[in-house]
Amino acid sequence: MIILWIDPWTTTTGFAFIDKINNQFKLLDYGILSTTPKIHIDDKLLELWSDFKFLLDKYNPDVVAIEKLFFQNNSKTAIDVAQARWVIVYESKKLNKKIEHYTPLQVKKAITWSGKANKIQLQNAIKILFGLDSIIKPDDAADAVGLAYMWGLNN
Repeated sequence: MIILWIDPWTTTTGFAFIDKINNQFKLLDYGILSTTPKIHIDDKLLELWSDFKFLLDKYNPDVVAIEKLFFQNNSKTAIDVAQARWVIVYESKKLNKKIEHYTPLQVKKAITWSGKANKIQLQNAIKILFGLDSIIKPDDAADAVGLAYMWGLNN
């Protein structure tokens, strides 16, 4: 079973693909989808859609796990990220993918056993879980690996 996790943003969207076979996890790919800086949100969304569609076609995941939105202050950023998230949900549903939604707190608890874990603690836990030589960077990609792993543990 191939799991895709997405951490949606408008400039950098983290992604990770994990293959789960008999409760064993293999990290297939991870990284970020980058859009052109300082262009209109409409153009960013089109770039994100194109890159995301390429990933879906390449790996054909069984499940798409998406991080839920969490914002404290900036409503403009929240609206833009919500639109980016919509692009991902729409394309996933269009291809009949199962979609799951998780909060950052759920991911931290599943990977580090603490909802208060910081980015470095999460990255180090992922490094250990997958036997990697170094931590995954950037943060968005590490978050993506963490969520895909968490989904695999619970399903």
